[in-house]
Amino acid sequence: MNNFLKYLKDYANIVAILMALLFVYAAMSKILDFENFQVQLAQSPLLSAYAGIISFAVIIVELALAISLCLPNTQKLALYGSLGLMSAFTIYIYLILKYSDFIPCSCGGILEKLGWTEHLIFNIIFVILAFTAIIYKERKINQKRNLTFHFLTSFSTIIISCGIVVALFLRSEHIIKKENNFTRRFLLHPIIQDRSLDLGVNSYYFAGMDLGNIYLGNKSAPLVITKIDTGLIKTSAVRAKLDKRDHSFKNLKLQVRVPFYYLYDGTVPVIYRGYLMDSLASTISFGDAYFQQLAILDSMKFAIRTQRTSDKQYTLASLDLNKEKKLELRPSILEKQLDGVFDVDGILASHNNSSKLVYTYVYRNQYIVLDSTLNVLNRFNTIDTTSRAKISITRLSNGSNKMSAPPFSVNKGSVISGNLLFNQSSLKGKHEPTESWKNSTIIDVYSLDEQQYIGSFYLRNKNNLKMTSMIVGDDFLYVIIGNEIIRYKIRTGAFKLNTKRSRLLREKPADQDTKKGIAENLEKIRHKPLYS
Repeated sequence: MNNFLKYLKDYANIVAILMALLFVYAAMSKILDFENFQVQLAQSPLLSAYAGIISFAVIIVELALAISLCLPNTQKLALYGSLGLMSAFTIYIYLILKYSDFIPCSCGGILEKLGWTEHLIFNIIFVILAFTAIIYKERKINQKRNLTFHFLTSFSTIIISCGIVVALFLRSEHIIKKENNFTRRFLLHPIIQDRSLDLGVNSYYFAGMDLGNIYLGNKSAPLVITKIDTGLIKTSAVRAKLDKRDHSFKNLKLQVRVPFYYLYDGTVPVIYRGYLMDSLASTISFGDAYFQQLAILDSMKFAIRTQRTSDKQYTLASLDLNKEKKLELRPSILEKQLDGVFDVDGILASHNNSSKLVYTYVYRNQYIVLDSTLNVLNRFNTIDTTSRAKISITRLSNGSNKMSAPPFSVNKGSVISGNLLFNQSSLKGKHEPTESWKNSTIIDVYSLDEQQYIGSFYLRNKNNLKMTSMIVGDDFLYVIIGNEIIRYKIRTGAFKLNTKRSRLLREKPADQDTKKGIAENLEKIRHKPLYS
């Protein structure tokens, strides 16, 4: 008990030493990897414009505070400084997590292993420690003095520090959505929510579907295959067993193409395949290719995005396990603008109800339609005007490339169904309410057969959570928001009718009989299912 009281008397000194050690460690980590630290600051949506100055200022301030915290005459002032600095770090992380589309890398050293949420909690703890140490130290110095002044001073320090960061946030064009020079056409109630199912956890994603079932993968349990009927009533799960488990996987993923399921991790050149009725997944490919993305073309044939060994640039490739020469690169598909890596980054999408593949660029307004042999059928544009990737890239001394500024993202994700592309956009068009962007995800719909934008619609957030995964069938659209899977009924003709109508009207009929025929065709289309 006496030892505890002794430590309590030295509470302010103990906190000061802890914070000094934290600042020294943080500053030295930045100095030892200064080049990377500057790049990480440049990636920040709030600090990119001031990265050069802040990279030096933060290190100097951290070291100055560390020294001052260890000196009795300057310790109190340094505690106030520490409170302000940790408050600024805390509100910065909160704003990044809450409002930023792009989340940059975190600090170096051991703290880099923490996620942003864990980092936020860590900082809040040190804010509380600094605040209580100030109050305790002031009370110890003069027990008779009113502590209201020091409470107000501490809170003012927190408010001013947070206010500076918030001011940077309000000035940041990377976080506040600005109008872009295009106008969307919003469809009239194209989808209607009709069912939902609580999945229990928020780590699920769509792995595939067939006529009667949806298949889910789970990031937290990558070997578990969950099957849910399309009515969201019956669920079942099976745990796959790998025939060989001696691989160091980083992110094992699941895809389903009936009657098979596939497990793979492109950082390890292995692909497993198993029957949906059987839990054993056998190795069908090992050592054939490293890859970042994979789309199933046939039971033993895949489209992948990989890196060329010659120049480390991204390329699409065909991986046919039935051939003697299994890997065939297709370097002409992705068109380099800057570095051939970040500038050609995109989403490779396929669906069991379509014979086509689509590669949608993340940082420019183009999607590439491919056939099952990876021949380019068309290069179409999305409705925005970003034809060139707006990214800044720095080459580090170790030879690696990193983004040196927050990227201007155009497309976040895409899925295909039949002859339609459902694209999640990152850009706000003209006259679109800011509140709608805050509370929704926007989906733009395009044709895969011709250069045609069909229309757009909102997917509303639920409990302040955005959609994390989407899949589209013939009559329904399914999304995962948080721990819920939600089914939307697609209004008959909501998307396909627009395509047919535009084609028929472009034919410019010359007589009454032709006009009558077109009217009859449109009536038939109106009553047909979404995909025939």
